[in-house]
Amino acid sequence: MQVNNENRWLIVAGAVLVQLALGGVYAWSVFTPELQAAGWSRVQTQLVFSAAPACIAIAMLFAGTLIRRWGPRRLVVVGGTVLSCGYLAAGLSGTTDFIAIFILIGVVAGSGIGLAYMVPLVVAMRWFPDRKGLITGTVVAGFGLGVMGWVKLADSWGHLLENVGLSNTFTIYGVIIITLIALGSRFMVFPDSNGRDEVETVKGNFSRREMLRSPDFYLVFSSYAACAAAGLMAIGLMKIYPMEVLMAKGMGRGAASVITGTAMGVFFSLANALGRISWGAVSDKLGRKRSVMLLAASQGVWFLLFPQFAGSEWTLYLGATLVGFNFGGNFSLFPTLTVDLFGAESVGDNYPVMNLAFGLGGIIGPTLGGFMGDIGSFPMAFTFCGVMCLCGSFVIIFLRSSVIEVALQADPVQGISKR
Repeated sequence: MQVNNENRWLIVAGAVLVQLALGGVYAWSVFTPELQAAGWSRVQTQLVFSAAPACIAIAMLFAGTLIRRWGPRRLVVVGGTVLSCGYLAAGLSGTTDFIAIFILIGVVAGSGIGLAYMVPLVVAMRWFPDRKGLITGTVVAGFGLGVMGWVKLADSWGHLLENVGLSNTFTIYGVIIITLIALGSRFMVFPDSNGRDEVETVKGNFSRREMLRSPDFYLVFSSYAACAAAGLMAIGLMKIYPMEVLMAKGMGRGAASVITGTAMGVFFSLANALGRISWGAVSDKLGRKRSVMLLAASQGVWFLLFPQFAGSEWTLYLGATLVGFNFGGNFSLFPTLTVDLFGAESVGDNYPVMNLAFGLGGIIGPTLGGFMGDIGSFPMAFTFCGVMCLCGSFVIIFLRSSVIEVALQADPVQGISKR
């Protein structure tokens, strides 16, 4: 089917399908109890989760060039195939060896996500230049919804881990991923391409080199890194830590696992998806600077309070909802803030550099969280998360928002010209 302005919402539907396929990385916490039972330490479980964001960020650096060379559809298919093959290889090998799974899930699957991740965002923003915040939030909501689908498929809905085991669950994931990619990639075309995959090279407002000379880049980068490190640390611990708290209060392991799985797989993931859409829409009205400051500051408060949330079923659901809602907002606010600051046409080249902050956070946060878990300091880990987010909010105060606002008022479609 040829896409035009009248049916351009098909682009959003296809983009959401692709992002659903890519969202499996956040299901990692559902596998950690199984791997710990197989002899893994907490640090090892978090190292795999650290490797995936790092590889996502590195692979994204090449996506801007590859999308011009291959076109959006082909790049999505390649990235999705690499992701699927990582899970299929891990599943069909039947291994629980740390090095093998680290490479196949952390490195290979993470790299596949990084190759494909930017494509739905860039394509959707080209089709909806007047609604960048809302559309970006809607597209990345698919990534957030993937948390619920992938976690609950393995856990209390699909019971895959219980019925077919860890390796077969990886295999099933690989098959579902490539199916979703095949469906969604059909609509990954740029406007006026008439269904072709060829992409013309366009000059953006800021080149990478020009962006790297801007003080604003380092302010946004440091805020994103702080929020990502805190969020990824917390996600890696939000099943293990509450399970230990609930079991220490006399709850059985099975019941505690169901509750924590529901907290992550339902409350966190639904709030994560809703937060991506809501924060994106709010930022179109409130402004990107104020939105980032508000999101990071409130997230810091929720992390500081999380040890109190973890002590009972319903407060845990509340904590997971609050954390998920704000964490999801990062993935709609920081891409659109990058567009506002450095130009819409060059986002495919520039946002992957900005997203290295996510990779840096992915290395620091989960690894530090795993270390603190091994020494029994889970509450201190969430305190670190809270402080990092509050720092991320503070540095955005120095962003030159007046430049953003003037530029957007002058040209809300294209964003900022060189200043």
